[in-house]
Amino acid sequence: MTYTFKNLLLLSAVVSFASFSSVAMAADEAEVVAADNKAKAVAVIINNAGAEIGTIDVTEGNDGVVLGVSLKGLPAGKHGFHIHNTGDCSDHDAFKMSGGHISEEGDMHGFFNEEGPEAGDLPNLIVPANGEVVVDFYAPDLEVSGYDETALLDENGSAFVIHAEPDDYTTQPIGGAGARIACGVIKAAE
Repeated sequence: MTYTFKNLLLLSAVVSFASFSSVAMAADEAEVVAADNKAKAVAVIINNAGAEIGTIDVTEGNDGVVLGVSLKGLPAGKHGFHIHNTGDCSDHDAFKMSGGHISEEGDMHGFFNEEGPEAGDLPNLIVPANGEVVVDFYAPDLEVSGYDETALLDENGSAFVIHAEPDDYTTQPIGGAGARIACGVIKAAE
């Protein structure tokens, strides 16, 4: 069989594309496997009546965690949103059993505080008029599991807490965010 320059060029392009596709597919598969191997956790969020209002999924990244928030039935407006250092939401009326914010020694509350923020400080949760929120947050100072005070699944666990009012990112100890209106214990994902 005689090959012309044009046929060789076409054959070369087909071989190159096939090789590139195989490499691209292998890279895509590697990314999926890498994402699947990340530590994961989840919290079922309840309100003061003890009713489920949604979930927050936690996936560990190379640095920090990504929080996938999916909630409904919240009052419209801005709400302080934090991660507290004890995994206990059993006292529905106030959620005080969840303790204070996850924090490394010496850190103070608030993004605008020179001695802050605490690892458990998160941006305000902004709820539209329909009460439904679907948003991702990145928390750079946390990990799903580990041996220090920034691990979500340490020996006493941790919990997400949503407050009635906005966090001003400065006032101690919770940014003036007021009453705790929702809570969810963070547990290892199955």
